[in-house]
Amino acid sequence: MKKTGILNAELSRLVATLGHGDLLVIGDAGLPVPPGVACIDLAVTHGVPSFAQVLTAVLSEMQVESCVMAAEAAPALLALAPMPPRSVDHAAFKDTCRTARAVVRTGEVTPYANIGLYAGVVF
Repeated sequence: MKKTGILNAELSRLVATLGHGDLLVIGDAGLPVPPGVACIDLAVTHGVPSFAQVLTAVLSEMQVESCVMAAEAAPALLALAPMPPRSVDHAAFKDTCRTARAVVRTGEVTPYANIGLYAGVVF
């Protein structure tokens, strides 16, 4: 049994298999998942788990090169990004999701609590 880090097997496997430039999206409970894009649904109820909790767990294991968020996101959400995010309007963010390896659905109900993380390399 894994002792630390991401315990959800599907999410842990995804992070471990990301390659340079792959996109992983962490989204709120209402973010639509485009057809053909894998969805790892962690939502239990409103707010559980939160966007911040899932993002923190993923960032503890994922090397991030860049990120993207909707310009409509509240400053408190933008502050959670691991680096200054590229800002796009929400419609463009949803279009970007079409290229994701997966969308991780949280229980977050704060509008625009979504981030796209592009995998970097550790060397």
